[in-house]
Amino acid sequence: MASISLRYWVLGLGSCNLNSFPEYLRGQEDLYQPFKDLYQLDLSYNKISGQVPEWFLNVSTKELVYLNLSGNFLTSFGQDPVTFKWTKLVSADLRFNQLQGSLPIPPPKILNYYISNNRLSGEISPVICNLTSIRMIDLSNNNLTGVLPRCLSNLSGSLEVMSLQSNGFNGKIPQLNGDNCAFLMIDLSYNELMGPLPRSLRKCKNLEFLSFGNNQIRDVFPSWLGSLIGLKVLGLRHNRFHGLVGEPTDGFEFPKLQIIDLSQNNLSGSLPSGYFKQWTAMKVSERVQSDYIGNFIQEAMPFFPSSTFDYSMRVIIKGIQMNYLKIQEYLTLIDLSSNNFSGVIPETIGSLKQLELLNLSNNMLSGPLPPFLANLTNLEALDLSQNQLSGKIPQELTQLTFLAIFNVSYNRLTGPIPQSLQFDTFGNNSYRGNSGLCGTPLSRKCRDPKASPPSSPTSEEDQDSGNAMELDWKIVCMGYASGLVIGVVLGNSFITRRRAQRLVKNFGKRKQRRRR
Repeated sequence: MASISLRYWVLGLGSCNLNSFPEYLRGQEDLYQPFKDLYQLDLSYNKISGQVPEWFLNVSTKELVYLNLSGNFLTSFGQDPVTFKWTKLVSADLRFNQLQGSLPIPPPKILNYYISNNRLSGEISPVICNLTSIRMIDLSNNNLTGVLPRCLSNLSGSLEVMSLQSNGFNGKIPQLNGDNCAFLMIDLSYNELMGPLPRSLRKCKNLEFLSFGNNQIRDVFPSWLGSLIGLKVLGLRHNRFHGLVGEPTDGFEFPKLQIIDLSQNNLSGSLPSGYFKQWTAMKVSERVQSDYIGNFIQEAMPFFPSSTFDYSMRVIIKGIQMNYLKIQEYLTLIDLSSNNFSGVIPETIGSLKQLELLNLSNNMLSGPLPPFLANLTNLEALDLSQNQLSGKIPQELTQLTFLAIFNVSYNRLTGPIPQSLQFDTFGNNSYRGNSGLCGTPLSRKCRDPKASPPSSPTSEEDQDSGNAMELDWKIVCMGYASGLVIGVVLGNSFITRRRAQRLVKNFGKRKQRRRR
């Protein structure tokens, strides 16, 4: 009896502990077959290592639509650069490997191209601009360099997700010259891009996630982005933005904004009280807590098992960077730290009752610590350190029962520290550098004139704390089911590693109790 060779249409071998490409795929093109060629192939999260064999690049070149090789130990494709021969390929996922060399060129009809978290190098070939149907492209966390091709603007009519973060791209950001802009998400953070921001972004009416953090962009605050009524996340940290933020000129700007990070720039003037008044998404929310920002993108191609893309942000805990995959829909954050803002904290910020994290540290804010901050009943982290705030710590702040992190160090505060609820959990670091404060946890007792003021820093840690002027925090989702984690890096001076771990652990427990 003649042997019968099987042919496959859909082959799912993800997480099967494979060490190599299945040899029986070799004949997928050559055998007589009454059925269609291989249509979907999933070899993700196995132990396949080394170079992709040349014969594999010829498997089902006329029919293969979906390919997933992510989560292996692949190093190269043998030839460099390689152009994929799968003419009907719609989705290719090669994330989380060890691929080196130039960026592989997918076929022109591809919709989703994921090749992040590899070791690819060199520039993006202009051939990439032939992908006239591309919807999602993720090249993040590689070693790619050079100037972004201008022809990327030709893809703006179809491209919805462009994640190029954590590479070495330089030069200016291309303009989006097309009449239509389909972008929902743009992440160009952690590169060496220079400004100004392309004004053509205002054409992207559906944009909801925009991150240019950690570049060299020189510009004023992009108030013109306020016309993007769907924008939820705006990350511009660690650039060269300068000048006044000013007041909104329109009565309806950034209405859905819930995460804004302008930290480590050179912005000046008063805090943007007018914008606080308009950020309605931080006031009253009907968000479903199980949802994630960008979730609906996953539903675009449900017939592919893993053709999904999740928005992500970074967390830095005591100098250790951690990456998480999803951003929970209810997360709200304002980080204006490490700028030159001055004046008092405006009362309009007290209307942002859904706000969970507020960082105004390392500015030149003055005046009293306002009691209306107690209106922020969902607040879980409040950092006002390194300013010129004066007066007493209001007793009303003890109403913030979810507060896990509190820092007013290095201001001009006086009087007793409130002794109630959450305030019993904050250590010396929260109040350091305020010679007029007294009471637990400080050594100086209230109403004791003979007690000496807090001693000047003597230890190496305390000496470092007097020089540390930059604070950085990033908020992320902890993943699919584990909830929210706050990461705060306060410099070697402000918090010990053990203290940072304890704060994060305690915060997670409070978060779980709150969600119940």
